[in-house]
Amino acid sequence: MDSITKNLLAEIADIHEVPEGAYNLRANGKLQTRQTTANIDIVTKTDKPGIDIIIAPGTKHESVHIPVIISETGLTDLVYNDFFIGEDADVVIVAGCGIHNCGDQESGHDGIHTFHVGKNAKVKYIEKHYGEADGKGGNVMNPTTIVEMEEGSYLEMETTQIKGIDSTTRITKGNLADRATFIVREKIMTHADQYAATDFDVQLNGEDSSTNVVSRSVARGNSKQKFVAAISGNTKCKGHSECDAILMDNAVVTAIPELTAASVDAELVHEAAIGKIAGEQLIKLMTLGLTEEEAEEEIVNGFLK
Repeated sequence: MDSITKNLLAEIADIHEVPEGAYNLRANGKLQTRQTTANIDIVTKTDKPGIDIIIAPGTKHESVHIPVIISETGLTDLVYNDFFIGEDADVVIVAGCGIHNCGDQESGHDGIHTFHVGKNAKVKYIEKHYGEADGKGGNVMNPTTIVEMEEGSYLEMETTQIKGIDSTTRITKGNLADRATFIVREKIMTHADQYAATDFDVQLNGEDSSTNVVSRSVARGNSKQKFVAAISGNTKCKGHSECDAILMDNAVVTAIPELTAASVDAELVHEAAIGKIAGEQLIKLMTLGLTEEEAEEEIVNGFLK
């Protein structure tokens, strides 16, 4: 691997050497390398770009890495990845995309990920997006995540985008059966003229299903962010969404909750807090010897941890 690929892999997947377990590395629209295990198979789709990740029932404490790297300017990569997680499995899936745009054209990645989570299966899904540029070309990412959860299943999703993406629209849809749980933790930072929109739509169709969607973001410069969280409680269930944002400079943040209760036993809650860094926080850190700029950075870094 060249130095650019190595750096991007470290940023998006914390990969510094060949990972253990199953993995699939895609670079500039093509498969670079792949490894499967006895319990995790990765198959190239024949009808459209992308892969099927098939995890056998009962698989425990295994992982699969599926990073995407783009280092060509003017390339927009589109993939359809389907995850089939067998009943009673317990796995970690690490995805993400890194773009190094060295030219004047726009480079981008659109990933459509569909999760079929089997009965009583447990999944932790980590997705990081990162961009860097030597030229004037923009970096664009538009991920779509579709989650179909069977009875008693659990999916925890961590998404992070804190550097280098000029435009993104992130769509997440969930359909939960009885006693299924869907947890989402989102972290976003924008600056300059960047734009980031996230759109969650979770359908709590199963009895005693639950979701907790939490977004933490920092908007700087002239950037704009939009957070939409739609939760529909169609039976006895619990749903919670939260947008917590720090606003700096001339940035704009919009939070739109949409709660729909179609059952008297649905418990749905939304919280939103958007504002500047508290003055007392800055003063406290500045009394310890930090400049105002250094104090702001410390607060932002701690907020997004």
